[in-house]
Amino acid sequence: MAIFPVNTSRFDPYKSYRFLVFFGQNTTPVAAVSKVSALKRSSDVIEYKEGGNNIILKGLGRTKYEPITLERGITQDNDFIAWADAVQKLDQGHPTTSLANLRREIRIQLLNEEGQPVHGYIVHRCWVSEFQALPDLDAGATAVAVEHIKLENEGWEVDPTITEVAET
Repeated sequence: MAIFPVNTSRFDPYKSYRFLVFFGQNTTPVAAVSKVSALKRSSDVIEYKEGGNNIILKGLGRTKYEPITLERGITQDNDFIAWADAVQKLDQGHPTTSLANLRREIRIQLLNEEGQPVHGYIVHRCWVSEFQALPDLDAGATAVAVEHIKLENEGWEVDPTITEVAET
């Protein structure tokens, strides 16, 4: 297996298939995450006019953050289901809610070709609004069984603890 050196003086874009996801302060990444939807935010535009001015001016309104979806192959790891159960868990057929573990921070790290974190985000006050525990099952298919969670959040920011890896 050939090892290709990384030229850190170039400004090539990073690959979107090398990443890690962490829940809370865990130092171990969540197992088998294969897809993370885009981090997206948008701000409302407030149009207004001032007296004597025929131009419509635009001001900044509220900012909203889109939900993030995490997808992975089903494994023995129960991180997804444990978090989803914090929203609602059946106790002898009756729904109960455990708000103690409802909201968490998550960290998403983008890796370079050597597997080192080079860019990251911290997503604040996430909670599971949708959980798919099992996909459609088809005995004639060869696909991997995947589960996914949809995370509502209250904002994200660049992770200041991750800096560009220095050339060695």
